[in-house]
Amino acid sequence: MPFNIDAVLTPPVLFFLLGFGAALMRSDLSIPDAIGKALSLYLMLAIGLKGGISLAQGSGDGLLASLTAGVMLSFFMPFLAYAALSGVLRLDRPTAAAVAGHYGSVSVVTFAAATAYVVQQNLEPEPYMPAVLALMEVPAIISALWLARRGAPATPDQHNAGNAELLREVALSGSIVVLIGSFAIGAVIPAGPAEDLSPFIKDIWPGILCIFLLDMGLIAGRQLAQAHQLKAGLIAFGLIMPLIGAGLGLGAGLLCGLSTGGVALFAVLAASASYIAVPAVMRVALPEANPAVYMTLSLGITFPLNIIVGVPLYTAAAQRLTG
Repeated sequence: MPFNIDAVLTPPVLFFLLGFGAALMRSDLSIPDAIGKALSLYLMLAIGLKGGISLAQGSGDGLLASLTAGVMLSFFMPFLAYAALSGVLRLDRPTAAAVAGHYGSVSVVTFAAATAYVVQQNLEPEPYMPAVLALMEVPAIISALWLARRGAPATPDQHNAGNAELLREVALSGSIVVLIGSFAIGAVIPAGPAEDLSPFIKDIWPGILCIFLLDMGLIAGRQLAQAHQLKAGLIAFGLIMPLIGAGLGLGAGLLCGLSTGGVALFAVLAASASYIAVPAVMRVALPEANPAVYMTLSLGITFPLNIIVGVPLYTAAAQRLTG
């Protein structure tokens, strides 16, 4: 199925564009932070629960291969990004490592929008993809910290203590706890209670996603206003790296034998860039890294690209590759 502009004209994307345009025009439209956080919590709960319930009612074929491929992609993609950022673009080591970590990790919101899109296209993905999403948040952070700290003047005990504390914080971060916890709950609850949750995780999902993407459009538009601070090479990186990641994700999904919907979501995961979990860690672990660079790239450049054209483009590529 070839890519066409109609694929972009879905309610979630249109609400994202509304918020994005409002921010660029400096409208006073805003959504309170508390509501934004509540919507984010709902999306993570719904994604996890739907995945766990579907897995309990269906098949786990390909689960181990997909989890392994996701972890490997998340771990190794920062090295690819770092090589371009530090070697070609001459970015300082801490900032290059921080940006690389963002592009090895994943975006929950991009995944949510992509899930809604592939289901709308009647391409049911594998039910365990939320588990792949959760596992892909962490390895990239480990890679980024190693890239930033290699050669740094510190004792082994300092490194080990710092790394252990960071790994603990990452493993217990809210997004990972909610995603994995709700996935596990969905996988173990009986069919009756699972059916009772249908209005919560299915019926109100489209509307909540629209409101949340309206908020994300506002945030992304305001971040894009900072893009003038970035060199042209960095902006090009923010546009090209997602395409490279999508290509790797398509290949991984095909090698794992996933369905068309699963291959599309794998491409989306590999193409997305974190702007929640990774920035929170980098602010603490790499305070010398420049947040104006990594936040503007991930949220102001790559996130809009993926939401507006990336998701339908990667889905069309998955459909073409899987026949």
